[in-house]
Amino acid sequence: MIQLRPYQTDGLDAIWNYFQSGNTGNPVLAWPCGTGKSIVPAIFIESVMKLWPNQRFLMITHVKELIKQNADKLLKVWFNAPLGIYSAGLKSKEYAQAIVYGGIQSMIKNPMMFGHRDIIFIDEAHLISDDDDSQYLTFLSAMKLINPFVKIIGMTATPYRMGMGLITEGKIFTHIVHDLTSMDNFNKLVDDGYLSPLIPLRTKIELDTSEVRVDFNKGEFVASSLQKAVDKQEITYEALKELVAAGQNRRSWLIFASGIDHAEHIAEMLGSFGIDCAPVHSKREASYNDAALEAFKNYELRSIVSYSKITTGFDHIGVDLIGDLMPTLSIPRHVQKYGRGERPVYADGYDLNTKEGRLAAIAASFKQNCLVLDYARNTLRLGPINDPQIPRKKGEGQGEVPIKICESCGAYNHTRVQFCCNCGNEFKFQVKFKARAGSQEIIRKSNEAPQIETPIIELFDVDRVSYHRHIKIDRKTKTPLSAPMIKVQYMCGLRMFNEWVLMQGTGLNLHKAHEWWRMRTKENIPVTTDEALSRLSELRVPRKIEVHVNLKYPEIKRVIW
Repeated sequence: MIQLRPYQTDGLDAIWNYFQSGNTGNPVLAWPCGTGKSIVPAIFIESVMKLWPNQRFLMITHVKELIKQNADKLLKVWFNAPLGIYSAGLKSKEYAQAIVYGGIQSMIKNPMMFGHRDIIFIDEAHLISDDDDSQYLTFLSAMKLINPFVKIIGMTATPYRMGMGLITEGKIFTHIVHDLTSMDNFNKLVDDGYLSPLIPLRTKIELDTSEVRVDFNKGEFVASSLQKAVDKQEITYEALKELVAAGQNRRSWLIFASGIDHAEHIAEMLGSFGIDCAPVHSKREASYNDAALEAFKNYELRSIVSYSKITTGFDHIGVDLIGDLMPTLSIPRHVQKYGRGERPVYADGYDLNTKEGRLAAIAASFKQNCLVLDYARNTLRLGPINDPQIPRKKGEGQGEVPIKICESCGAYNHTRVQFCCNCGNEFKFQVKFKARAGSQEIIRKSNEAPQIETPIIELFDVDRVSYHRHIKIDRKTKTPLSAPMIKVQYMCGLRMFNEWVLMQGTGLNLHKAHEWWRMRTKENIPVTTDEALSRLSELRVPRKIEVHVNLKYPEIKRVIW
């Protein structure tokens, strides 16, 4: 029996609770690379089918590697599952089984063949375009013609898409029900020993993209223009000389190139340095690519250089060095690339069910972390992967990237950290606020005030607001500790902030509650919480909120209408 990690159990519960609460939308599970997303559909499908045997499922993704990984996970959980594989790349065309795992490129050719389906999982859900004639939307439309009530569940490490913003702002998905991609949650996964630390270093060589043309419709560099600017022998030589020196004690090198020719040139030059390297890209035979990746996974080949082939769907826990020579404007691509190095390696002989055991196992393994040589300046351009600059809809622009560089070792760090993630150097005190929209408020303390953490105030767009009746209950006696109050929840993209309004309070609390009401309507102030809740339709909703975010319980400082 597979023992789930606590967050995996929480993710499963989140999906169950979503549907059992009567929701009719399409939820998303947002977990970083390497956290074991594939176990969720496996256990969910088995649980549902044992309760309702007539249910029929699809699991769709875009590459054969992920199809196989997900299918293997299902069979590990449920060895005699009624599973069919539909993938040209895997040379299988099984479509009639109750559970079918397949590739969208093969399945789109005849969607109606799969018949009535009750639940569809989509792995790497961020790849779904909003274009009505895209493969995914075309396929899902066909499924809805057969069953208008089909449920769609997305999984991704990057719940956003260039030009779209959050994938919940697109045409398919409606709610992120379990999110581990925020900075705090990501860091906790590292601290708890579930993910490998990433050490992104500023390199001596930095690729110049100032003259590279941009395709603004795709939100990305023009491929031919990028390769022309980057694929230069003298630049490649200096970059690889630095990479070889940094990688002497690293076991598995994954290198990203800016084009097919660039990948071939990198592999050739590393070979001249005495480093075995295989170029993996679309112009190589599938058999060559498969053999190279297999040798890499078996530690028979030290390095792989890829162009647009290994950003998603590639699973090799041993990757401990990433060389990034592929500048990008795509935040999902940036996060997915570096995600190849997030999987930890555990040495044998340790209890992996405890935090202490996992951390000790990582420390005793050959991979204590993954070094990232960011020649492409993607970290500077797009942010750290645990807190990237989330893409916005077209025309909304982007904010400032929250990065500072260690003067001692050159490592990229989030602006909030006090010590360098690589060398431990302490940063001199400075405050820099990340702009999400408009200008930021900076709050300073007097020199006489106690030395406390400087407040970080961030501005958030408000997507929607919900209101709930709330009473504090004594845990022991189960008796009320307070009069009813209003719990206000502000949904701001992936973040949610709470506010409590005490309409039946006293003193300052009552004064604050009255001010809160007057800001939202000119109608008479209600006397009780229940009266207020019955009049929610009278309230206007703020467009933005300013939040003091570096508190245990973030505090809303100001609303903007």
